[in-house]
Amino acid sequence: MKKTSRAHFVLLVLVFSAVFMTLIATLSGFIFVQKKVQLAEVNKQKAQNLAEAGLEYYRWHLAHYPDDLQDGTGVAGPYVHTITDPEGGTVGTFSLDIGGTTACNELTDITITSTGASTNDPSFKRTLVARYAKPTVADYSTITNSNVWVGSDRVISGPYHSNGGIRMDGTHNATVSSGVSTWSCTSSFGCSPTSNQNGVFGSGGPSSLWQFPAPQVDFNGITVDLNKIKNHATSSGTYIPPSGGYGYRVTFNADGTVNIRRVVGTTQVWGYSLENDWVQERTVMSNVQAQTLYTIDADCPIIFVEDNVWVEGVVSGKIVLAAADLITPGVERSAIINNNITYASASGNGLTLIGEKDVLIGLQVPDVMTIHGIFIAQNGKFGRNHYCQNDCSTTSGNQGLPGSLDPYVLRNTLTTNGTVVSNGRVGTKWTSNGTFVSGFSQRYDNFDRTLSSNPPPFTPVTSDDYKFIIWQDQNIPF
Repeated sequence: MKKTSRAHFVLLVLVFSAVFMTLIATLSGFIFVQKKVQLAEVNKQKAQNLAEAGLEYYRWHLAHYPDDLQDGTGVAGPYVHTITDPEGGTVGTFSLDIGGTTACNELTDITITSTGASTNDPSFKRTLVARYAKPTVADYSTITNSNVWVGSDRVISGPYHSNGGIRMDGTHNATVSSGVSTWSCTSSFGCSPTSNQNGVFGSGGPSSLWQFPAPQVDFNGITVDLNKIKNHATSSGTYIPPSGGYGYRVTFNADGTVNIRRVVGTTQVWGYSLENDWVQERTVMSNVQAQTLYTIDADCPIIFVEDNVWVEGVVSGKIVLAAADLITPGVERSAIINNNITYASASGNGLTLIGEKDVLIGLQVPDVMTIHGIFIAQNGKFGRNHYCQNDCSTTSGNQGLPGSLDPYVLRNTLTTNGTVVSNGRVGTKWTSNGTFVSGFSQRYDNFDRTLSSNPPPFTPVTSDDYKFIIWQDQNIPF
C-alpha cells in the first residue's frame, strides 16, 4: 500500500512538474516576444525620428542654399547622413531623395523624401515625404483689401480674410479674420445710422471662429509680377498681343487646348458699381471672329493677353491666364467670366485667373453658375455690377438694359470653388431696401484644398518663408 502511494505521489510530482515547466516555457516565450516587439517599436520610433531629422536638416539647408537640390554635392542622390550618438557610436542614418517642380524653367516647389533607419535594426525603416513651398493665396477662400458685407445667403467653406472690417451675416466653417480691431460701418454695409463696430460682427457665424485684429495680408506683397509672367509667356508660353478691338474670348477645352477669338463687337449697357456709379460698359459680346486653337505648353502653362478677356470652359492642367496692358500707360485690363469654368477632372487641374484691374462676372451668364479657380483682381475688384431691367429708372435717369437682356439681371446661384483675391470690395448680389434686385440670389464659396497644396505656378505667395505644405508617411504599415 505504501509503495502504491509513493508511485501516485511521484506521478503527481511529474505531472505538476511538466505543467509548471510548460507554464515557465510559455511565459518565457511570451516575455521574449513582448521584448522583441518592444525593441521593434523602439527601432521604428528611432527610424521615424531619423526620417524627421532628415526633413528638418534639408529645410535648414534650403534656407541657406534655396536652389540646391543636390545637398551641396553637385551629383545625383540619394544623400545618406549618419547621425552620431553623443554617448558614443551612431544612432542611425537618414537617406534623402530631392526633387523639384519647375514651370517656365523656374523652380516652384521642392519634394523631399527622407528614409530613416536605426543602427540597432536597419531593417526597420520609415519614409516621410514632404512638399516644401511658399504658402499662397490658395490657402484662403477669400482675401480682400477693403471692408465687406457677407450676406445671409452666403455659405463659406475655408478661411476668409479682410484687411478691413467684416459684417458677417453668412455661415462659415473656418476662421473669419479682420485686420482691424474696429471700423466705421455705414449705410453701405447695412448700418443706419453709421456706427463703430468690432473688426468682425453680424448675425452669422459661428462667432467663435471670428478673429480681430488679425495680421494684415500685404497686398503689395501678393501683387503678381505681370512683367515676369509676360516675359515667360513671350519666350515659352502663349502671348496674345493687343486685339485692336475690345479684347478676346478665351475658351478652355478639356483636352488641354484653348480657343481664342478676337471680340470685334459688344453691346453697350449701363452697369452700376460703388466705385464709378452708373457707367456705360462693354462686357456683353455681340460679335467675335473665327477662333484660333492653341495648345497650352505643359512646361510653361502661361497665357498672357495684352487686352481684356472673356473667359469660360473646361480647364485641363495647371494654367495661369493674365489680362493686362503693359504697353499703354494708364490703361488696365480686366477679365470677364462669361460662362461656367470647370475642371476636366477632380484632381490635377487648376486655374489662376489674373485681372490687372477687375475680375467681373458678366451679365449674360447661366442662372446656376459654377466657377473653379483662383481669381485675382489685382488693382480693382471681384464682383458683378448692378444691372437694371428695361423699365428701370434711377436718380441718374433710365439706365435700363435692352429688353432682350432683362432675364439676365436676376440669377439664381453662384458657386465658387477656389479662391477670390480682391483689392476692392467683393460683391455679387445687390439689394434695395432689403429687396433682391440684381446679381445672384444664393452664393457658395468653397475653399479648394487641392489648390492650397498645389496651385498653378506663379500663384501669388503670402509669405517669402518656405514651409512644409504636405507631410506624408509612406511606410504604414511595416
